[in-house]
Amino acid sequence: MKFSEIIGQQNIKNHLLQSASSGRIPHAQLFIGAEGTGTLPMAIAYAQYIICQNTGSENEGGKTACNLKFDHYQHPDLHFAFPTVSVEGGSASKKTTSDDYMDQWFDFLKKQPYGSVNDWYNTIEIKNKQGIINVHEAASILKKLSLKSYEGGYKIMIIWMAEKMNVEASNKLLKLLEEPPQKTVFILICEDEKAILQTILSRCQILHFNHLSEHDITEGLNQLEDSIPADTIRYAKQAQGNYNKALKLFYKEEEELPFEKWFVEWVRAAFRANKNAKVISNLIAWSEEIAAIGREKQKLFLEYCMEMFRQALLLNYNVNELVYMQPATENFKLENFAPFVNDKNILEIFEEISEAMYHVERNGNPKIIFTDLSIKLTRLIHKK
Repeated sequence: MKFSEIIGQQNIKNHLLQSASSGRIPHAQLFIGAEGTGTLPMAIAYAQYIICQNTGSENEGGKTACNLKFDHYQHPDLHFAFPTVSVEGGSASKKTTSDDYMDQWFDFLKKQPYGSVNDWYNTIEIKNKQGIINVHEAASILKKLSLKSYEGGYKIMIIWMAEKMNVEASNKLLKLLEEPPQKTVFILICEDEKAILQTILSRCQILHFNHLSEHDITEGLNQLEDSIPADTIRYAKQAQGNYNKALKLFYKEEEELPFEKWFVEWVRAAFRANKNAKVISNLIAWSEEIAAIGREKQKLFLEYCMEMFRQALLLNYNVNELVYMQPATENFKLENFAPFVNDKNILEIFEEISEAMYHVERNGNPKIIFTDLSIKLTRLIHKK
């Protein structure tokens, strides 16, 4: 992958090019960035630059055969680790590693290099489970990196969604991260820095990726076939710095789950429940429906709810130029909902939603989590 193919992030490109060309390559780096900011494509381009001994911003000029292998993401000195799930079979579950999913992973990289972890879970049909990077993966990493490099140069291990490493896996990799074999480079990628163990953070050079600008996203979309400038500008605004979301808007591949319908049902029931205790049964039924969709989709829905509340707050305080969501549900207008989202309740609403996400992530009972959140919303939504 060429650096020129990556959307935006020019400062990070320049930093990586300078460090690699000068021979000052840290043995462990952590790329931190939200979904759609290009952390994974940047890691692959950087790995290609180092392993193939390339030059210049186009990431060319090195070993031709090496670059050809990178076109398919399958160079023998480039290794990947990413979240997987155990496979049920017989009387026990098989503890899988990334090696069991490599065909799907290479296909994912070719089609969705900016894809999210949920896109990856959909690719491997994870259903209601949560992916992790387990201790068996860590053992596999140790084994791979103990071998000599195929071409006698650098070996690079890219660990995508490193926050999915459990404690056992993280601890097993600590010594290797601190003292790796010669010409071995780790590139860890994560979205949530707080979910990484401090002992891991202390062993890595950290690079933060900013959200992409509307200009950069527009430029990227304009390079696609059949792009229409007026549409790409609108998609860039709606994407909120996330190129993966912009691509889904462009290709009309947005999440098909009825997030808006669930949100509207939720807030309407919360309004009525304040004066009618019988409506609580509606909130419990709503919680049961959300509990059935799977944990990763529950987290996406909660993120959607936070954004809807944020959009309402912006409308309430007349920052209309930043409002891009337009609900299509009959008789529900964001401008009518906006007065109920203000400085007296927005922080508590965000805190409660964040708390719900925390418990979902840690395998809490989703029916209890969403029922509790709903009851709290009935109080907060009327706070003035």
